[in-house]
Amino acid sequence: MKEAGIQPGVITYNTMIYGYHRVDKMQEAEKMFVEMKAGDIAPNEISYTSMIKGYVTAGQLDDALRLYQEMKSLDVKPNEFTYACLLPGLCDAEKVLEAKNMLNEMAERHIAPKDKSVYLKLMACHCKVGDVDAAADVLKAMDSLSIPTEAGHYSILIENFCKIGAYDRAVDLLDKVIESEIILLPESQSEIEVAAYNPIISFLCTTGQTQKAEIFFRQLMKKGVMDLAAFNELIRGHAREGSPDQAYEILKIMERRGILREAESYNLLVESYLKKGESADAKTALDNMLDSGYVPESALFRSVMDSLLADDRIQTASRVMKCMLEKGVMENLDLVEKILEKLLLREHVVEAIGRINLLLKSGIKPNFNHLLSMLCEQQKTLVALKVLDFGLEKDCDMDCKTYEKVLDALMASGKTLKAYSILYKIVQRSGVTDWKSSDELIKSLNEQGNTRQADAISRMLNAEDRARRNKKIKIQAAAA
Repeated sequence: MKEAGIQPGVITYNTMIYGYHRVDKMQEAEKMFVEMKAGDIAPNEISYTSMIKGYVTAGQLDDALRLYQEMKSLDVKPNEFTYACLLPGLCDAEKVLEAKNMLNEMAERHIAPKDKSVYLKLMACHCKVGDVDAAADVLKAMDSLSIPTEAGHYSILIENFCKIGAYDRAVDLLDKVIESEIILLPESQSEIEVAAYNPIISFLCTTGQTQKAEIFFRQLMKKGVMDLAAFNELIRGHAREGSPDQAYEILKIMERRGILREAESYNLLVESYLKKGESADAKTALDNMLDSGYVPESALFRSVMDSLLADDRIQTASRVMKCMLEKGVMENLDLVEKILEKLLLREHVVEAIGRINLLLKSGIKPNFNHLLSMLCEQQKTLVALKVLDFGLEKDCDMDCKTYEKVLDALMASGKTLKAYSILYKIVQRSGVTDWKSSDELIKSLNEQGNTRQADAISRMLNAEDRARRNKKIKIQAAAA
């Protein structure tokens, strides 16, 4: 150009400077810049901005700041691109004061970069050095400059306010996020990070504000967030606040989406239902806990069974007892006995005997003497007969007095054939022959025309009596 007698203008120099800095040839760009000024061609804001951008990219921040001050001294106004070039460099170098002053200058001139990531970096810079208030001022400046804020800007502030314990300020910001649904804005290019949402959700769920936490988290869920810790915090929060149904809804969402539920969350959910007196729902929550592979503590089993018994849900309590025993929890045996009693008194005999059998298989011996005595006192004679029959079949420990109580009850109710049948089994299995009412039974059988049964029991008792006397004689002879 020069050889042809054509003098380059500002546009030509700007183009050359821009091209050189784009290919990392800052020395060449500097030559152009010096030549430009030597030729009495005043660099404009584009010239300075290109040079500043090149210096920042090359890590020559001091040179960039020198040119920035130079252009201001020459009354060349920095534009939004100038600020956009310098601010990230200042943040990277942790020149916080310079960055803060530049932000104030932008606000005064009401001119600022439209690239929202610049403000995010500026906030992060302030937070890194512990000046969260300055980071919050960046958000205010964005509002005053009409720069749309995004989820990421709130994220970094919420995170750092939580870190310093300024939860009230974090909640104020969260209120704006929720109200404006900032998370869901389609133009947003940044997200609320886990380091922000987990601490604030945890705070809300431990301070009686779980409903707000859930509204916030449901917005996050629409963006695909499925955070285990947040889900469990919501369950615990609702449970603590006496809203177990809402906690259960969260739990069902987790279940549908295959997200692990924590044992503590189930514990709190069950206890929350119990506090509200909703024993059936507590049992349902306990079932879910078992289905998820957790074994409840003995105390939780007890609380649920106690509540069900108080609500007169005997068979439901029995099912909880069955689960408890099957899971190897061999405690709360006083409640187990109480449940057995109530089942038998209501004549749920098959179920009760099934539970007794489960106890025996688990190595626990039910108190047959107590159960049978109680049934006889309550005039549940046929139920007592079935329990005694099962006990004999399983060779369980029972006192002779217990046999006699059942036999006496059968005789008193006129059930002589049933008395004969069970006495026959008793004699066969235990050799008991000294029941005081045996003669009365034989007499009644004969009177009712059951002579064959009367004869059979008479011969059996006599044979047992003779055997017992012979044994006694042998013992006496051996002693002599």
